[in-house]
Amino acid sequence: MPAHYIFLICAILAETIGTTALQASQQFTRLGPSVIVVLAYGLSFFLLSLTLKHMPVGIVYAIWSGLGIVFIAAIGFALFGQRLDLPAVIGMAMILAGILVIHLFSTSALH
Repeated sequence: MPAHYIFLICAILAETIGTTALQASQQFTRLGPSVIVVLAYGLSFFLLSLTLKHMPVGIVYAIWSGLGIVFIAAIGFALFGQRLDLPAVIGMAMILAGILVIHLFSTSALH
């Protein structure tokens, strides 16, 4: 797997950790989760910048934000008991389908 994809995956994971900590920070009233938010988002943006050396910003952002949405929804369900209705699940399936189309068929996304 090319290094820029590893950077992108790690950026998505860091962003997901940051967003999960954002929920746990209770509007930045809890110090530990608040520190994790800042560190995780900083790491995420740094890794995203490394990815942008090799891939177009539109493709990177589509993958980063799309997978982040799906991962956060899964974490919200697993950790915080947040449920999604059928239209939300269908919408997220469409996001995943779009990411697959980009990855499998786009010549803009370097493999």
